[in-house]
Amino acid sequence: MPKTRKLQAAQALREAFEQAMAADPRVFMVGLGASDPKGIFGTTSGLQEKFGAARVIDPPCSESALTGIAIGAALMGQRPILSHQRVEFSLLALEQIIDNAAKMHYVSRGQHRVPVVIRMIIGRGWGQGAQHAQSLEVLYSHIPGLKVVMPVTPADHKGMMLAAIADDSPVIFLEHRWCHYTEGEVPVDPVPASLDGPEKLADGEDITVVATSFMVLEAMQAVSAAAKYGVKADFFDLRVLRPLNLAAILASVKRTGRLLFIDTGWTTYGIGAEVVAQATEQAFDSLRAAPRRLGLPEMPVPASPVLAKSYYVTAADIVDTMLQMANPTADRQTARAELEAIRDRLPFDVPHPAFKGPF
Repeated sequence: MPKTRKLQAAQALREAFEQAMAADPRVFMVGLGASDPKGIFGTTSGLQEKFGAARVIDPPCSESALTGIAIGAALMGQRPILSHQRVEFSLLALEQIIDNAAKMHYVSRGQHRVPVVIRMIIGRGWGQGAQHAQSLEVLYSHIPGLKVVMPVTPADHKGMMLAAIADDSPVIFLEHRWCHYTEGEVPVDPVPASLDGPEKLADGEDITVVATSFMVLEAMQAVSAAAKYGVKADFFDLRVLRPLNLAAILASVKRTGRLLFIDTGWTTYGIGAEVVAQATEQAFDSLRAAPRRLGLPEMPVPASPVLAKSYYVTAADIVDTMLQMANPTADRQTARAELEAIRDRLPFDVPHPAFKGPF
């Protein structure tokens, strides 16, 4: 067994950057705030002091130009890591990402590779509102030529980042800022994780539950609570959105007959829509109930904490839906109340008690 110790996800990411840059001089980092005292949620703190301003670059604000520089450097044999502190900032560079990074290998008939990692931070809280708290993973998951990953655990933050840096394809690395505060065992050595599919977190025979990013943590609470009411779930962290490998999930649906997907983004046209569509196409005869999706409602992200309480899916919503699907006679009201009581003890729109501001 590899030697591990407990880290937060942000610390695990920083360690991945440090180890990758120490091992390979082609790896460099560029991003607004990379040398800021807060170091992009602590993920880049101290790296410029160690590797110098030529390899940890805190540039002027020009998202399209920075993305073009990173893509060009990758084409010339470097392995850049580009950070966008909000996924929305990457919208200014869509043409670069979609028409250059994603297509270069294809249009060059395999002669060129674009080994670039583009970090995009998603997530809510602290009044970020409609322009700075969106979850736009489905936008990038739609594009052939990109790889799209959404880590949850600290081990996956480190391992998947190491794998992304080593990959010859452009990788969109989506970090939910509330996941930066999760704690878990992380290998000391630079051990890459797979970028090829979901991870199974629990075994059950009554329902298949699949979630993305921070919603994995909410679903984890619900899966545990549902078991007390006789509903045991096969539970998956999707992890990799493109390439989408659903073999294990489809096998599970064929066994349980039920599927619930919890989306980090909007329900309509979301990742869950694709998963449900494929399950319906390939496991229709095994379904014992209509597949269900939970996600954000059809409106922009609110800044008000009062509105946010009605906007985001919670563990209470998930356990309610699980019981409705797999054990409709269970006391759903009590199940909801138990999880709502846990949630009410914490600030609803703050990711962690130590969190002091948006950056």
